[in-house]
Amino acid sequence: MIKRKRTRQISIGPVKVGGDAPISIQSMTKTDTRDIQKTVHQIRRLEEAGCEIIRVAVVDEEAARAITEIKKKIRIPIIADIHFHPRLALRAMESGADGLRINPGNIGGRDRLKPIITEARDRFIPIRIGVNSGSLEKDLLKRFGGTTPEAMVSSALRTIEWMEDLGFHLIKVSLKASDVLRTVGAYRLFSKKSDYPLHLGVTEAGKGSGAIVKSSIGMGLLLSEGMGDTLRVSLTGDPMDEVRVGYEILRALNIRKRGIEIISCPTCGRCEVDLTRLVEKVERAVKKITTPLTVAIMGCVVNGPGEAKEADVGIAGGKGVGVLFKKGKVGRKVREKDFVPVLLREIYEMTEEK
Repeated sequence: MIKRKRTRQISIGPVKVGGDAPISIQSMTKTDTRDIQKTVHQIRRLEEAGCEIIRVAVVDEEAARAITEIKKKIRIPIIADIHFHPRLALRAMESGADGLRINPGNIGGRDRLKPIITEARDRFIPIRIGVNSGSLEKDLLKRFGGTTPEAMVSSALRTIEWMEDLGFHLIKVSLKASDVLRTVGAYRLFSKKSDYPLHLGVTEAGKGSGAIVKSSIGMGLLLSEGMGDTLRVSLTGDPMDEVRVGYEILRALNIRKRGIEIISCPTCGRCEVDLTRLVEKVERAVKKITTPLTVAIMGCVVNGPGEAKEADVGIAGGKGVGVLFKKGKVGRKVREKDFVPVLLREIYEMTEEK
């Protein structure tokens, strides 16, 4: 049982972050924010996939103004991602952004932060201090001899001090690097020093299985130690994959469950059915189901039911015939050609009951 660290709670629009609120899944649009139609289309797809908070890049005044129209057409809260230019943060708040992400390494120091913090305080808009190992302040790089966890944490704590001096406490923090150990080290150190909520992520993780592994190990370690209030899996490519992997990480640690979890054996010489094709067909058919359910698809009747005894429902295949089982108990026989329709029928009935 994971004992989660109790952090302060803030609200990003209607979504509670920190305290005893569920760990929320975030993503970031890959579209040009100024293209309102494409951005809204992508956000709606992300909403359907289970995304709960979305971040958009604010590259200029036009992108900041676009937030007003985007907000009218989406359901989830929107965070404006700000770099270099404080005025863009002010414009984003005027346009209705539910939150800001600022990078202390490139926003320009205390004086340039002051108008952002003052406006956010008056509007009750939360700010994420997004420390990134690739853009740390030069004085901290010199003091700590590089992009160490200590340098990253110092950047966050210094920015927090500036915010608190102005009476602002609606703060969320991230400390991201592109390698796992530095990321984990920074979060662990910060968590010992502060109780502000944490947004987890391994930045610039890359694409494909390597990126998923890095993100899963990094965030999995932190989550297993009770850290984390929101997370984003940063992947090159379709942002829907970020949401899917995020939920898989939480599911693997029994933190949150959403949708169908498919348990399938790796196959061996006993397997007499095309298990890969069978799993793919079922995955496609249940992709949009959000009800939590565990489905086992096993390659033989020897160990199938036993290995998947915790599943809600499943099929253990044999040559020409298999068995349907529920909660590990063997049920009726099913012909091979009926594996998919029978299993899907059971899944639909069980999700409707739930």
